[in-house]
Amino acid sequence: MMNTRRLDNHDSLLPEACNGHQLNHCKTVSCSHFGSTDPHHYVLQRNNPNKPMLVCKECGAFPPIINNHDVVEEALRLKQQQNSGMPACSNPDCENLGLPVLTHRHLYHAFGFSGDRQRYRCKCCQATFVDRWSGVNGKNLIQQKLLAMLFTGYPVRDICRRLNMNPKSFYDQLSHIASRCRRQLAMFDARLVKHTPQLALASDISELQPNSGNGVLWVASSEAESGYVLAQDINYQPDEHKECSEWHDPYADGARFMAAPSAQRVEAPAALPQGLLAHIDAVYREIMARPNFEDPLSSKPRLNYPSKGCLIRPQYTVYAHYMHLQQMLVQNEKLAIYMPQETLLRSACISIFCERIKDKTIHPIYVETDPEWQHGQQAGRIDIVLMGWWRDRWAFTRQNDISKGVCHLGGEKDNEGQWLEIATHKAITRYQQRFQDQFAQFINEPRRKLRPGGLLPLLDIYRAWHNLCHQDKDGFTPAQRMGLVTTPLTLEQLLS
Repeated sequence: MMNTRRLDNHDSLLPEACNGHQLNHCKTVSCSHFGSTDPHHYVLQRNNPNKPMLVCKECGAFPPIINNHDVVEEALRLKQQQNSGMPACSNPDCENLGLPVLTHRHLYHAFGFSGDRQRYRCKCCQATFVDRWSGVNGKNLIQQKLLAMLFTGYPVRDICRRLNMNPKSFYDQLSHIASRCRRQLAMFDARLVKHTPQLALASDISELQPNSGNGVLWVASSEAESGYVLAQDINYQPDEHKECSEWHDPYADGARFMAAPSAQRVEAPAALPQGLLAHIDAVYREIMARPNFEDPLSSKPRLNYPSKGCLIRPQYTVYAHYMHLQQMLVQNEKLAIYMPQETLLRSACISIFCERIKDKTIHPIYVETDPEWQHGQQAGRIDIVLMGWWRDRWAFTRQNDISKGVCHLGGEKDNEGQWLEIATHKAITRYQQRFQDQFAQFINEPRRKLRPGGLLPLLDIYRAWHNLCHQDKDGFTPAQRMGLVTTPLTLEQLLS
């Protein structure tokens, strides 16, 4: 049933803020109302009651409305998922609930041992718990064999036959390995953000299973040069949710849960434009043609909705992704975020880091290049072009008919040459592509296309292996590039 809610008074114009977060505001950085949460600065456009938009009275921008409470809830869900299996207080009445020992040591006391495993006591509620991964891993050898065969392309059935285990045991082992990997990464992630006051990140979003059409999108962010992956999330949860709606009502809690949409009319794909500038212009047109330009799934003619679990509307997962990064980087003094031309990434980044954009301590930058562009070469002649409805200020350079373009979304000018030389998101784009190439047989298994939950442990394992074990052509891992370790970790060390 369509939502026909009408909101005529200013008090109810914006969805209620949550924990101090009000993400509905003008996102045009050059506008005097940028970041303003004063409802008198906006009117509510309700031509289509299923997708209400704010219209800024100053610049005319029309950002889609999002439910603040659901963004915070989604960030909490992703945080709990990332901390799953790590030692932490489990008392539901304790303020330290779910805060892992590995990243919050000041909240706990070491409290002896249980066998060979470390026991801890919470300083707040005095509850005790055991770090079950701190002892000797008796399954280390078989888990190494399992990962070795999985990484070399063996199907699950062959792995089970060779290791003499049933499929349930295989997935149980995979979940145990993922928990150990999350535990290892928590220490390195905390060390990186604590000792790196200036950081450049690269973000990208892609389909988790490109051949499935199941609507599961994968957003990830890494350090731009080393490729150390700091965070990754998908808009899917393995548990069912009772109330999922096809229509997005941002004024109702639970708006982030997405039901299977009805089929839409399929339009013939347009011919690919020639040249980088024409390509960027075509992407702007494609984004503006979406029913909700912050939701890449809203323009999909058909979704093969997962048979288990439920989808989250992509904007809530991406906003929560950047909210998690914001919480991690509270000690960071200067931050740059490079991203491809995707309005969802832009809107989420600008909304979450709004205050830092005003303080000019963050540089959100669109980066688009021809495939042959060599990263690091100096910019030649620079041309400035205003593009899209937003009149984004793009800077283009050209070397031997190969082009690169950047757009500083924070409105900074006069540093185009520097950004054209150093800005890139190739590290995270290659990371996502390698994952899909490495596990193509596992990802594209017919039944798994509608059951993406089985990929969640694999994502955690791959991130740990990539950061700590995978060596580039010079023999260095991303963790070595960031100065977190001196030598690559072996699989045995990763699983210990």
